[in-house]
Amino acid sequence: MMKFEAFTHSALRCCALLLVCAGLAACKSTENRLLQESGMTLEDPRFYPSDEYVRRGKIYFRNNNFGLAEQSFRKAVEVTPKDPEAWLGLAASYDQLRRFDLADKAYEKVLQLGSKNATILNNAGYSQLLRGDLASARRFFLKAYELEPDNPYIANNLQLLGETEKSVKRVDL
Repeated sequence: MMKFEAFTHSALRCCALLLVCAGLAACKSTENRLLQESGMTLEDPRFYPSDEYVRRGKIYFRNNNFGLAEQSFRKAVEVTPKDPEAWLGLAASYDQLRRFDLADKAYEKVLQLGSKNATILNNAGYSQLLRGDLASARRFFLKAYELEPDNPYIANNLQLLGETEKSVKRVDL
C-alpha cells in the first residue's frame, strides 16, 4: 500500500509540474506576442525602462568620477547594445578620460543607431573642443544650435569656443 501512495504522490507532483510548465509556456508565448506587436525586442532599451547601469553612470559622471561612470555605461551597452543614451554616456566618459579613440567609436555607434539630436551633436562638438580641433567643434556646435537654438548648454559651448579661439595665439611663419 505504501508504494501505491508514494506513486500517487509522485504522479500528482508530476501533474502539478506539467501544469506549471504549461502556464509558463503560455506566459512566454503571450510575452513574445506582446513584444512582436509592440515592435520591441529584448535588446530594445525601452524594454529596460529603469536601467540601473545608466542611472549609476549618470551619478558617477555628475560627481566627476569618470572611471566609474565609464564602467557603468560600458555595462549598460553590454546589456542593451541599442541604447543611444548608454552609448552617449560612454562616449562622454571616454572624453573626460582623454580616451578619444574610444570616444569616437562610441559616438559612431550612437549615430549608427539613428540618433542625431542636439545633445549628441553638442557632446561630439565638446569632444572636438577638448582635443583642440576648433573647426570641427564649431561645425558640431552650429548643427546642434540649428536644432535647438534655445539650449543653454549649446550656447555656452559656442561662447566657450569663441573665447578659446580668441585666446589661441597664431604664429606667423
